[in-house]
Amino acid sequence: MSTANPGRASGVLLHPTSLPAPRDGAPDAGSGEFGQAAREFVDWLADAGQSLWQVLPFNPVGPGASPYTSPAARAGSPLLVSLVALADERLLDREALAQACAQLEIAPGRADFAEGARLRTRLLHIAAQRFFTAPAEFAELHVAFRAWCAAERGWLDDYALFMALRESLGEGRAWPQWPADLARRDAGSLRTAADVLSAEIDFWRFVQWCCARQWRAIREYARERGVRIIGDLPIYVAWDSVDVWVRPDLFQLDPAYRPTAVAGVPPDYFSADGQLWGNPLYRWERHAEEGFAWWRARLDSALAFADLVRIDHFRALESYWRVPAGARTAVEGEWTPGPGIAFFNALEQHLGAAHGALPLVAEDLGTITADVRALRRAAGLPGMRVLQFGFGSDAEDLNLPHNLPEDCAVFTGTHDNDTTLGWFAAAGARERDFARIYLKTDGREIGWDLIHAASASTARYALYPMQDVLSLGGEARMNTPGLADGQWSWRMQWSQLDAWRGQRLRQISAVHGRNGLALDDRVGL
Repeated sequence: MSTANPGRASGVLLHPTSLPAPRDGAPDAGSGEFGQAAREFVDWLADAGQSLWQVLPFNPVGPGASPYTSPAARAGSPLLVSLVALADERLLDREALAQACAQLEIAPGRADFAEGARLRTRLLHIAAQRFFTAPAEFAELHVAFRAWCAAERGWLDDYALFMALRESLGEGRAWPQWPADLARRDAGSLRTAADVLSAEIDFWRFVQWCCARQWRAIREYARERGVRIIGDLPIYVAWDSVDVWVRPDLFQLDPAYRPTAVAGVPPDYFSADGQLWGNPLYRWERHAEEGFAWWRARLDSALAFADLVRIDHFRALESYWRVPAGARTAVEGEWTPGPGIAFFNALEQHLGAAHGALPLVAEDLGTITADVRALRRAAGLPGMRVLQFGFGSDAEDLNLPHNLPEDCAVFTGTHDNDTTLGWFAAAGARERDFARIYLKTDGREIGWDLIHAASASTARYALYPMQDVLSLGGEARMNTPGLADGQWSWRMQWSQLDAWRGQRLRQISAVHGRNGLALDDRVGL
């Protein structure tokens, strides 16, 4: 009989774009996707005794391939649509797909978003054309497509029109630079545009349908294997986005639709000048007047993709860093009150959730005050801790294992940190000595040392970037905050996934009561 506490769980952080090519040699379009490799990764997680798979946002990416600067908060990324799956459904010719993918020069361990996006866009257009010109051949799919479009009409129609207009008017023009009647959403002009661009609008609906149904199949498979998905909800949206175009009144904009202030964070661990994100800020009083309806709908979309959702930059819901438009650095900003507990009360009422039972994890890293901590507790959300941050000060550091509360998710590192090996190599002598003494290690397996410490802690969830499980150095870092180019492109290779890594993870989770297994020969004890 299991001795595990069912409230304890562990898992791995790996964004689907970092998934490797399929093992069977199927065509590779340059980055990971919602295909067979995702199912194989779920199998690996389950076999390794892990019940959580954390992903990064699924939104379409913005500049620098970042999902945190997306043109659409509720849409899925076309980069994640599996072309092989479309070929399996005869929407693409498999041989033509293989030939097209063979033209890509894919570096081992890296995703090629630029070339991959061009290839995917061309082939998705081919698949859409085949789908729409042969309705009898794909009759069952057409029924499912129409039903899905009807269910998602609340955001899908605006998104598809926005993307079609973006292409027809030139992607280099932000929507406030469109003809005035389209920028201000004159109803007659929008109807005319929808008639003219109907084929492109159908294409964007098709891509979203493919993305949603492919992930739904993977998520259902993950549930069958006992793996839950932790999604990621960026706190802000991009200025040049369908969200701001449709509801400019919900954002701090001037009459010409330009931001009067933008988002960022003050000087911190990552940057002496702070971080100037540039996203438009919310008019929270307007959101409150509507009962946070925009956010309720956004959360519904997020929960269609995940079981739990990490709400990014939680502290902005208590107070946010408001930087005047045109400021050169984030240093010029000031803290401004956010919506507070009313925001979470509205979400609870919408979901019919008991108080403190929202399916959210609060990303409460950075400059955290007593008021921010009080809001998290009042909302009943688990927070976050990062072990890499724990060894730079003293025994009182809140990120050290002995100081972790039960209501938190502990990470060895996040997508914004270096890998644990990279962090340890770059750390100062005092920080490394502190870690060696604390962890009782010589540092040669520092990644596994932190995994073990996270798993052994009292934290409800323990999560490890896949790079740490693979013992990779700084070359495998996912993102460096503040750098626009060369980010998000790390990609796992199956050859790195030695059998012993899954076995070791399974054993660690078993002895700490995180995988529901009895301590017997099933985990090699």
